[in-house]
Amino acid sequence: MPRFSRSFGLVALCALACAGAAGAARAAPEVVRATLTNGLRVVVIHDALAPVVTTEVNYLAGSNDAPPGFPGTAHALEHMMFRGSTGLNKDQLAEIAALLGGAYNADTTETVTQYFYTAPAKDLDVVLRIEALRMNGATLAEADWDKERGAIEQEVSRDMSSPVYKYLSELQATMFAGTPYAHDALGTRASFDKTNAALLRKFYATWYAPNNAILVIAGDVDPEQAIADARKRFGALPRKNLPAHAPIDLRPVKAETLHYPTDLPIGLATIAMRMPGMRDKDYAAATVLADAIGSERAKLFGLVVDGQALTTQFSYQPKAKVGFAVAVGGFPKGGDPKPLLADMRAVLREVAEHGVPDDLVAAAKRQEIAQLAFQADDISGLAETWSQALAFQGLSSPNAMIEQFKAVTPADVARVAREVLNQNAEVTAILTPEDQGKPIAGKGFGGAESFAVTPSQKVPLPDWATAALARLEIPAPGPAPVVSVLPNGLRLIVRQTDVSPTVSVYGEIRQEASLETPKGENGVGAMVDQLLDYGTKQHDRLAFQKALDDIAAQEQAGSSFELKVLAKAFKPGMALLAENELQPAFPARAFAVVQRQMAQNLAGLLQSPEYRFHRAIAQSILPAGDPSLRQATPESVMHLTLDDVRHYWAKTYRPDLTTIVVVGDVTPAEARAVVEQDFGGWKAEGPKPDVTLPPVPPNNARDSHVPDASAVQDTVVLAESLPLNAHSPDRYALLLGDTILGGGFSSHLYRDLRVHGGLVYSIDSNFDFGRSRAAYSVSFGADPDKVAQAVTMAVRDIKQMQTAPVGTDELHMAKAEVLRQLPMTRASVDGLAGEDLHLTMLDLPLDQAQIAAKDYYAMSAGDIEHAFAHWVRPADLSRVVKGPAVTQ
Repeated sequence: MPRFSRSFGLVALCALACAGAAGAARAAPEVVRATLTNGLRVVVIHDALAPVVTTEVNYLAGSNDAPPGFPGTAHALEHMMFRGSTGLNKDQLAEIAALLGGAYNADTTETVTQYFYTAPAKDLDVVLRIEALRMNGATLAEADWDKERGAIEQEVSRDMSSPVYKYLSELQATMFAGTPYAHDALGTRASFDKTNAALLRKFYATWYAPNNAILVIAGDVDPEQAIADARKRFGALPRKNLPAHAPIDLRPVKAETLHYPTDLPIGLATIAMRMPGMRDKDYAAATVLADAIGSERAKLFGLVVDGQALTTQFSYQPKAKVGFAVAVGGFPKGGDPKPLLADMRAVLREVAEHGVPDDLVAAAKRQEIAQLAFQADDISGLAETWSQALAFQGLSSPNAMIEQFKAVTPADVARVAREVLNQNAEVTAILTPEDQGKPIAGKGFGGAESFAVTPSQKVPLPDWATAALARLEIPAPGPAPVVSVLPNGLRLIVRQTDVSPTVSVYGEIRQEASLETPKGENGVGAMVDQLLDYGTKQHDRLAFQKALDDIAAQEQAGSSFELKVLAKAFKPGMALLAENELQPAFPARAFAVVQRQMAQNLAGLLQSPEYRFHRAIAQSILPAGDPSLRQATPESVMHLTLDDVRHYWAKTYRPDLTTIVVVGDVTPAEARAVVEQDFGGWKAEGPKPDVTLPPVPPNNARDSHVPDASAVQDTVVLAESLPLNAHSPDRYALLLGDTILGGGFSSHLYRDLRVHGGLVYSIDSNFDFGRSRAAYSVSFGADPDKVAQAVTMAVRDIKQMQTAPVGTDELHMAKAEVLRQLPMTRASVDGLAGEDLHLTMLDLPLDQAQIAAKDYYAMSAGDIEHAFAHWVRPADLSRVVKGPAVTQ
């Protein structure tokens, strides 16, 4: 799983620079470091948010270190590290990973390859054993590579089916021609065809060593004990003599224009320029520059407000030693990109000549420093934060960025702007939507073959794994939130935490646009949400955004709304959020612009392969005329009036259908007082509407193909409706069975279609339970000539769940996985709040996880077989394929 680049924005941690509630200084998280005698650097960061731990092993080698002609070597080795090692074969590794119940994966970049586990904190030693065994003893057998090659080539096909990925890949090749950065980390099918296990073993022997790795551990663990455990597991591994990394000798970038067809609903005009890397002295200034250009108060976004662009973005993609940025503007399908390009160039030229306003520089610095504090609100994010700082940026800690940001001046930003915004070194690209044709009714996937079922058998685990993982336990419940209901019916859930000096607020208004939208007004709900970005009755759009910038807050209004703010700014942040939700301006000029933009977006969206794909799935499992099949069109949007928007907002934005979750450094009493002050005067108009969709009958199978000329791989979904809902007694038997069937790297579907068959890169199955209806689906990507075989194998595995009980060991492993997964939702503030909102919207109690745990613990193999046999209908699975055009 290569990572093309780190995501936009700084990933780092700050606790020492931010004040907590009531202005009290908050100590930084406890951090303990050690460098073992073999050179392995270990850093442990304590975070007591949940009884969870994340480990990240960062090897300081990536695709830049691949031998000539084999750009995907590091990526291929990353895959093979899951194929077993001395003392732990691939089946044992898969079973242990499932028993751990957490998340595990890896990614490859140009300079670093990362392996990460998230697991119950008590199982840290198990994870450390796994990583130590494969640091020095990966098997890397030719037979395993022969199987893994097919899966990794499916990943290449998947990524190269994305026009945006193809554009970014070619852009990187142009920006960094003549250097290792010219090749992204994915690799090519041609190089994988030539790759053999001997090549992978040589790369592994060269670069995978304790003195070329950094181990980061974050979570609810004792740091000193974690260091001792790491020393015990890794200390005896030998260090190696490491070669030098390839030098980076950048050539001047020559201005050129690229053209790409795309399956996107709108066209994109882009202007790219080389930028400093993360280890460059100007990295902080470049980050501030990118934030300022991309600010909603800046002139680039002003093109959207003025109706000259459908969307804009300024995305900075820094790598370790180099970087690039892309200014993006959206234009309507069939439109001329030249005027938009001219406007974008004018904006960038003004920045190059005059810099950015001082107040935008100050706002960007405040936002970057403030947002550092939020990383402690996510245990996995905390581990990634430290990995980013140490392995990518070469810093001693993430906190080092604080002083760098503080030191940035407007003059620094202006100087960097002059250096990078050079029109003679820009790469321009036009991504133009192309017609794809209409969905085609399918005739099935002929040519099915019969495959023997791979037997399920017990995998004997090492004694250390058995001792740690054999026993099933119902996890202890987490701290209960404080729940109250305001007099106006608004439900408030508060979870006080002390891991960071921040408060996060999440809100949801229970709505169902397909039931609440008046006839002839399809799209009015989306129009409301978009217009909430255009100011309030007290502040126009720019003034409102400045008020947020002044307190370094991030806010989004709508039927789903959110606020992230430092604890000391909780009160003013909530006042702004309430102002946006309850007193929108709905300006007439903005309405006219947004209406036209929305219609232009829809004109392309309704013809796009992705939309048609999801539309075909919905039509294949829902009856004709179902409310959820209503769709906005350019015509319906252009018939809307501003009064329609105001009436819809007044009718559907109701306190008695709203839930707000507050998580962070604030007491329940303080949170209640602030919420009541800002939202207590909100009144509902008229009786509470029914926003529950009617149940749907079981569907009959339908096949369809959605052409996508830009794809080189098929995306396949098998789906059906189920006469169930979130309160159905059999839902947990189906969910536990789905863990065995399609729930991860050790599932039947993954084993048969990926590990043994090499037909797909990934495959998922999923039960989706709503308040009144449910659906089941299987999804995967495959080369067109492998789809029929993959579908046959998937259906076979589903039928097996109905006709034979799962094995005792499989059942035990699935129970261990789901029981250990339950605390994982508490490992981030987003997860905590998201689960509370999800349960509330389904009318389920907030302790539903404990109820589920008891059901899972008592579940039998017969319960699962019965539920699958009774509810799942393999013969009624609709099959929808999006991919290259086929001849019918």
